[in-house]
Amino acid sequence: MELFIAGEKKSFEDGLSVSKLLEVEKVENPLYVTVSVNEQFVDQQQMPGRILKDGDQIEFLYFMGGGR
Repeated sequence: MELFIAGEKKSFEDGLSVSKLLEVEKVENPLYVTVSVNEQFVDQQQMPGRILKDGDQIEFLYFMGGGR
């Protein structure tokens, strides 16, 4: 299956969950990453059961802190 991650087309095995994708893509600190699939946010608790489909568009959004 092909997924688009941040606009880049990549190939993966079928049946991949959002949680497994975070592992495969070696996302550091996955608890601090918000994931959107086809412009819809996926709740942390739904990630293990959210199976991705061919053509899905994925974005990883990282929390950025800072300021004064």
